[in-house]
Amino acid sequence: MNGFTSFNDSWFQQLHRLVQQLSSCPKHPTTTEHQHHFLHVINKVMSHYAEYYHVKSLAAEQDALSVFVAPWATTLERSLHWIGGWRPTTAFHLVYSEASIHFEAHIIDILRGFRTGDLGDLSPAQFRRVKEENAISEELSEWQDGVSELMGSSTDLDVKTVQLTSVLKKADDLRLRTVRKVVDLLTPQQAVEFLIAASELHFGDQGMTAKRKIHDLAIWK
Repeated sequence: MNGFTSFNDSWFQQLHRLVQQLSSCPKHPTTTEHQHHFLHVINKVMSHYAEYYHVKSLAAEQDALSVFVAPWATTLERSLHWIGGWRPTTAFHLVYSEASIHFEAHIIDILRGFRTGDLGDLSPAQFRRVKEENAISEELSEWQDGVSELMGSSTDLDVKTVQLTSVLKKADDLRLRTVRKVVDLLTPQQAVEFLIAASELHFGDQGMTAKRKIHDLAIWK
């Protein structure tokens, strides 16, 4: 598991650099070149997330229990975890939260009929909530009930380990598909803002802004 912990650290360092690229994107893209730049950076970030979950899946096959416990995460992060990571519905809560912040900041312009193109212009029709969390949570609950009944049988333990690996992979697959779905439903400008905010949450206790957002999202769960 030391191998994945090292990968996790280097992955976050690269995420920091990608966030800097996201932050350097024009606030209000006006040219085709701007749009191409947005899409280029967005694709780099999405490939970065895909790499993370691919490597994590391989780590789960080697040591599912350690991946489930996530020893590389902070105590605060683990207290908010759902099956070894963030809740997929958190992505939607984050978008709504960011949209509210942008809406309040531009309320006068919006009332005058001006559109900014950012998350403050988010349309309710852009979203449908992902509803797979409950099914995976129930699968994990069944796994936990089965583990509590084990009496040391190595064969049963092997089966339960395989089952836990499957649950972890399903949870991570849902996480990645949720981020992709959100990004696909947003405009490039909105997607950049969403990925910046999502990355701030990933950074955990680095900065009061991220702390505030984690707290706000936690009470919605």
